[in-house]
Amino acid sequence: MLKSTTAALKPSEVDKKWIVIDAEGVVVGRLATFIAMRLRGKHLPTYTPHVDSGDHVVVVNADKVVFTGKKLTDKVYYRHTGHPGGIKSTTPQKVLNGRFPERVLEKAVERMLPKESPLARQQMTHLRIFAGPSHTHDAQQPETIDFKSMSAKNFRSL
Repeated sequence: MLKSTTAALKPSEVDKKWIVIDAEGVVVGRLATFIAMRLRGKHLPTYTPHVDSGDHVVVVNADKVVFTGKKLTDKVYYRHTGHPGGIKSTTPQKVLNGRFPERVLEKAVERMLPKESPLARQQMTHLRIFAGPSHTHDAQQPETIDFKSMSAKNFRSL
């Protein structure tokens, strides 16, 4: 009788790569799904759900991401302070023009990972987002991925 087993990846067998993505003119949702897949390691044939096998992702020009349609002004982000009546709301346009424009992409990726999980929190630490064109991870020799040219739908002119 033949018995097949599924090979599970061990944390010691993980080989993490570093990748850089330029987010200038890229649609937020499409970029966030690509980053979430890379952080989880689902692009690898050795994907194991309970092991952090994803890559380290560095995103530059996060302040130049775009939204399709009227989402830039009509979409609303909600958060709650924890106090009664403490609901706060903002739009992506206010966040992108504000002090921390990288939070738009950071929250989009965070919401695509498993919810309230120690593994998801660990995987989010492998994401580095920079608002400008430079980053501080040249020593890791990251591989540059041209996300814009993967599909015509990934890119919108400003």
